[in-house]
Amino acid sequence: METLTAHPDRDADDLAGPAVLGLVGVPTQAALLQGLSAALDRGEGFAVATLNLDHIVKLRRDAAFRRAYLAQTHVVADGNPVVWLARLSGRRQVALVPGSELIAPLAALAAAKGVSLALLGSTEPALRAAAERLEADHPGLTVAACLAPPMGFDPASAAADAMLDAVAASGARLCLLALGAPKQEILAVRGLARHPGLGFVSIGAGLDFVAGRQKRAPAWVRRIAMEWLWRMLSDPRRLARRYLDCALVLPGLTLAARREGRGRT
Repeated sequence: METLTAHPDRDADDLAGPAVLGLVGVPTQAALLQGLSAALDRGEGFAVATLNLDHIVKLRRDAAFRRAYLAQTHVVADGNPVVWLARLSGRRQVALVPGSELIAPLAALAAAKGVSLALLGSTEPALRAAAERLEADHPGLTVAACLAPPMGFDPASAAADAMLDAVAASGARLCLLALGAPKQEILAVRGLARHPGLGFVSIGAGLDFVAGRQKRAPAWVRRIAMEWLWRMLSDPRRLARRYLDCALVLPGLTLAARREGRGRT
């Protein structure tokens, strides 16, 4: 089956430049949930990505990631810098929609519609803990599958296809992917092409937060848009270079957003 192309009018290589700012097509969490609810009612699948600065850095370096992003059916802004850039470019309705904050409303949506959920990524203990927590918090919810890929998992492999088939065989209609970028976004597109009635949402470390395996920044830190600093200080060896790379792309993105914003007025 061919890979879905949600934006056939765009060239994947364009996403290495300022065109990346136009990826966010769903402005708010409410709009996203409304769209996913309608898709579930119609029996249609979807692939949801949550754009942040780290993704923008990776998009510049990884052609496969760019192709996967163009094939997402829904993209929201995950990260205050992406929101600010979108608004600077004239998209003033764009709001912050972190992937980790989609888990509870998606679980509630699945419970209300009688749709089973699958969890894919992270580790088996974390998935089991997350499944128990979600089922306890959302009466009527069924977590039909918990699948933890091995180290070195390739989202474009036969093993990935087998895992996607296992999700479909479980009866789940909605799958939360916790693999990190770019693996989760690539797998979401592959899954949607292979099983068009399944919905895939990439949520990064969100399931580890639900399971209590990782601690998210306190609410007051998130309110002042400093979650990135809290995360970096909690794991500087792994994250310092990532946030440096993010900071380095900001000036060029800001200039591009300002030019686009002036062009819209």
